[in-house]
Amino acid sequence: MGASLTKAAQWTSSGTGKLEFTPMNESLLKEILCFVEQFSSQHPQEAEHVFEAPLQWSTTLVASDFKTDYDISDLDVQSHEKDSEGLPLLKLSPPTVYVRSFSQLSKLVHLADDKKLEEVRACLEENRDPVVKILGPCFAIMLDGEGPHTDVLHPVGKDQVKDSEVKVKLFHLLQNMDKQLLSKLLEEISEWVLDPTAVKNDMELLKRFCSEGEKRVLKSVRYTSDYEFTNGCRAPLWRQVHGEICHLVIETCDTEDLYITCNYISCKKRLLIKNKSSAGAMPKKKLGPGAKSKIKAEFSVSSIPGRLSSQKIKTPAGAMPVELSSESSLESEEEEEQSERRVESDTDLPPEYWQIQKLVKYLKAGDQTATVLTLCAMMDFDLMQETCQLAIRDVGGLEVLINLLDTDEVKCKIGSLKILRKISHNVQIRQTIVDIGGLQNIVRILDSPVAELKALAAETIANVAKFRRARRTVRHYGGIKKLVKLLDFSWNLDTLTPNQKKDVEVARCGVLALWSCSKSAKNKKAIHKAGGIPLLGRLLKSRDENMLIPVVGTLQECSSKVRGENLKNKHMKKNMRKKLIAIQTEGMINDLVKNLNSDNDELQMHCASAIFKVPVFHTVFQKHKALETLVGLLTNQPEEVLVNVVGALGEFAQIPASQAVINKCGGIKTLVKLLVGTNEALLVNVTKAVGACATDKNNMSIIDQLDGVRLVWSLLKNPNPDVQSSAAWALCPCIENAKDAGEMVRSLVGGLRLIIDLLKSTNNEVLASICAAIAKIAKDKENLAVLTDYGVVQLLAKLTNTTDDRLRRHLADAISQCCMWGSNRASFGEAGAVAPLVRYLKSKDSAVHESTAMALYQLSKDPQNCVTMHSKGVVKPLIQMMGSDDEMLQEAAAGCVRNIRLLAQANRNARLFY
Repeated sequence: MGASLTKAAQWTSSGTGKLEFTPMNESLLKEILCFVEQFSSQHPQEAEHVFEAPLQWSTTLVASDFKTDYDISDLDVQSHEKDSEGLPLLKLSPPTVYVRSFSQLSKLVHLADDKKLEEVRACLEENRDPVVKILGPCFAIMLDGEGPHTDVLHPVGKDQVKDSEVKVKLFHLLQNMDKQLLSKLLEEISEWVLDPTAVKNDMELLKRFCSEGEKRVLKSVRYTSDYEFTNGCRAPLWRQVHGEICHLVIETCDTEDLYITCNYISCKKRLLIKNKSSAGAMPKKKLGPGAKSKIKAEFSVSSIPGRLSSQKIKTPAGAMPVELSSESSLESEEEEEQSERRVESDTDLPPEYWQIQKLVKYLKAGDQTATVLTLCAMMDFDLMQETCQLAIRDVGGLEVLINLLDTDEVKCKIGSLKILRKISHNVQIRQTIVDIGGLQNIVRILDSPVAELKALAAETIANVAKFRRARRTVRHYGGIKKLVKLLDFSWNLDTLTPNQKKDVEVARCGVLALWSCSKSAKNKKAIHKAGGIPLLGRLLKSRDENMLIPVVGTLQECSSKVRGENLKNKHMKKNMRKKLIAIQTEGMINDLVKNLNSDNDELQMHCASAIFKVPVFHTVFQKHKALETLVGLLTNQPEEVLVNVVGALGEFAQIPASQAVINKCGGIKTLVKLLVGTNEALLVNVTKAVGACATDKNNMSIIDQLDGVRLVWSLLKNPNPDVQSSAAWALCPCIENAKDAGEMVRSLVGGLRLIIDLLKSTNNEVLASICAAIAKIAKDKENLAVLTDYGVVQLLAKLTNTTDDRLRRHLADAISQCCMWGSNRASFGEAGAVAPLVRYLKSKDSAVHESTAMALYQLSKDPQNCVTMHSKGVVKPLIQMMGSDDEMLQEAAAGCVRNIRLLAQANRNARLFY
């Protein structure tokens, strides 16, 4: 009663009128009637459930039709059964009847006798969405599969438990009935059969709608061929073997022309909407796991059963086959998946579109020799053009090309893969390849003994595996292990034999595929587990840039997993160490540094990125003079290269010894110049590098002379939160290591106001970095006084309810420093900052404990704050922290407890002596 009414039922007036009198609707009504009649006896508990709103319609029943169990008053009728509010579950006020439960609905149907179907029809026509009235809108949406409203299945109060359980059961009953209705209707559709005589009759019927004048329905109806064979068919003989009778062209008045293929046998359980250029029947699809669920259900059947309703109807160009299915999509559209593009009319299509479609038709019907020749002819076209790519797809060519991969003929496989390799650059094509299960066939070819086949298959996988679902499919079907195996071959760097050259090309294509697949975290693990890192290290010694770029690209993707790996347990530390040892032992570090000097920008970019993402080995990299090479790449490079080069320098700069090398090579001056750029990714890395260099006082003096602090501070105005936070973090070492930090900060006009304004940000990383900067700025009394005037106390107090430990730590530091001015301690207490700070002591982060203890110690110098702390139970955790090995934490905790104790002692003395 959900999808069956919206997708299967046939309505007049474009779906807004009455139910048509068609066999399909008749079958639908009978099934619903049977369901209602038996409901009370089969499900007595659910039958008593009161609907959310009554079903009401104009009935043919009158008061005299109702017998016992009803109160009859003149023309009106009310049931004895009532709801919790005393309202009747059935009420008749001629001609309208109101029904509020399945038990009453079942009784009413029985009373209708020979008018049962009329009552069901009237009920459905006047209650177009009965599920909304029975269960409510949320359950109706779930039944249609249009929204994840699972919260409606969970009652929130004890009184609702029983009612909710009945609702859930009733929901599942309606859902099952809906599926059974669609399944039964599909079985009926599949039994419809056409013949030439039936088609002729339909043509005569349609011609009656063709006339002259504005009131005509159709302009014309004609066959595509005037020749009629002795069997009554008009389709070419080579199409008749596929069961086709004829092809029709219908010119309409308000839409584009319809191109219809009439076939002897209707589609089993599906209706295909095909492209109008396709005059031939589409081959049966090979659907992979979950492919059916990806195709959304559509249902459109003619009111003439067994006739045009069973034909394959073609929509305007570009329409894809649509499979009739009641299943909803199990997987949302992923990265790169785009909506269908449709070509508006034939006039927009070049001749190549139609020529390629003709070739695909020959490809379907030809023998082995004809297939090879057709594939060669298709490759003569520019298959990188979107028009040519979509022409193959629109006529069902993808299915044919995938099926050719299952043949034993190597030439057919090679030709098919060469075409797939080119057209799979198209986003829509690669999605379709995955949808029809083609990726599994391509993965299987990686086991072929023919080198050219393996290379083509791997390169096609590289193109297809651009989105998550495709990458997952490759892994599930063992593709990662097979791709890694392609890299394992013996070769001599100086002299390559012809066979070795083939192996090198296979390996290059295999690396391309691994590069695409390595965007997935699970695939990175699979590559490492299959032994891919050492094999990639060997290939890194190649002199061919076409090989080096995908190799380094794959390594940088795998190293990003190493860099971001969580090291909370020994097992993870051991796994990461293995990966790093694999990278080091294969001599990759030397090769990466050497390739930094390449003239190829893309290779430089990936090498710098790989170094950037493996920070553990920066000391090893430096043995190969990587730092000097990176500094040399800071000038005259594309931004894509600079982003990774500066990122790598930022990681190197975390090591004190590297800071001096960067300065010696003139890197600081170049980095400061890059602060005026607009590339946000580059600005994030530059500020990080400048901040790391500023931890050295000599470097800081150079940065200050170059006006670097002002440039970094100005980046706080950048709208990107990443740039804002990176700039604020960089300011912290700049302020800490400047000779006269207070004066430097005050010299920046509007600088403190900018800092205060960023405390209103909603980004936790920005807030944490700004709090850290305030903790440094507030060490200068004059600056602290200005911050206080700007309302820093109130803004910091508002942030204290956060649960982010990183923000808590720096917020506590900022509060601790801001307590040093005037009456700020009391102001923090009045603003409600004390009680939340006590909760910080429950954090598992020791750095939060230290910062919080310092803040509480400063706040405890105000008597009222001590009272608040004591009432919130601060003493016990502070006493435990007094036993910490951290001396600063010990002293802060002890000082806070001392202040609370002194206040308590003063109060006791006051009570004793006054």
